[in-house]
Amino acid sequence: MSVMRKALLGAALAAALVVGAGGGARAAGPGAEADLAHHGHVSLWDGRLGVWLVSENHGPSDVSQATVRLAFSAPMAGGQELPPACLWSSDRVVSCRTGALRAAGAVAELALDLRTAGRPDELTVDIRTAWRDGGAVDGNARNDRHRVLVLATGDPYVF
Repeated sequence: MSVMRKALLGAALAAALVVGAGGGARAAGPGAEADLAHHGHVSLWDGRLGVWLVSENHGPSDVSQATVRLAFSAPMAGGQELPPACLWSSDRVVSCRTGALRAAGAVAELALDLRTAGRPDELTVDIRTAWRDGGAVDGNARNDRHRVLVLATGDPYVF
């Protein structure tokens, strides 16, 4: 296994949600604007799927909680535990809380190490914000919605 793949697997095995500190801003509420963004990479190899996701808030308002939804085109194997901030919505969907995301400073990291139900040659992962607190509006949804085609090569597919 290559050093890069071991590093990716190590990140995925961490399966941690880490929330960083940021500068002060006003709290999100009805009509407030909070620009959430999700970026990271996905790898598929030997029936395993590794997801590393970073969620950020570019502001201008703080968000006390948001949910990111990851939907897979292929089913995942049953009985897998997820980090405490995540839950299974179905065998193809995982939803995870980001925790508080302060404007222009907070970062939430999420790593998942999942087993697929079979050994697909490829699959797609749809990533999007499913919910944000207080009715905050996101005027730039392009950076929090991604569809990634992942081939079973073990390579990281970046979004």
